[in-house]
Amino acid sequence: MNKALAHFHTITKHKILVMKECFRVGLYRQGLLHDLSKYSPTEFRVGCRYYQGTRSPNNAEREDKGYSSAWLHHKGRNKHHYEYWIDYSLDGKHLLAGMQMPVRYVVEMFLDRIAASKVYKGDQYKDSDPVEYYTNGKAGELMHPETRALLEKLLHMLADKGEEETYRYIKKEVLKK
Repeated sequence: MNKALAHFHTITKHKILVMKECFRVGLYRQGLLHDLSKYSPTEFRVGCRYYQGTRSPNNAEREDKGYSSAWLHHKGRNKHHYEYWIDYSLDGKHLLAGMQMPVRYVVEMFLDRIAASKVYKGDQYKDSDPVEYYTNGKAGELMHPETRALLEKLLHMLADKGEEETYRYIKKEVLKK
């Protein structure tokens, strides 16, 4: 399979997984719209060029160029990335700061991490993989503390109690607030 077709298959598999996970917790619109920008020429061409199948092509572009044009495009169009919510701070302590994300986007970010782990790990996937991936590439101080606390709570709950209990908690407690 050529790189363009393989990349298309990978991003579509990821998108469908996130959509299914979003539907399980009642986030239907977000499930349908998740990551549509990956099909735009700006992101898709980079994905094809740097496709490896085992990790994000954005990391390979970043290693090659020192930045990822696809990622800069992507994070500015997808509210489930905490980087979308970075803005100038008014507290006088920081020039830039992470703003608190709406809960529905934190949940989508959580589900996005699960789907990415399932795509890249395949049959080797375990419920502890998303928290391990997060811990290894932990966001800096730019993620809002309350956003971070909710994301970490859900990631640890998934690792400790599994999908069913975590998704039930999301539906009954997190998204009902």
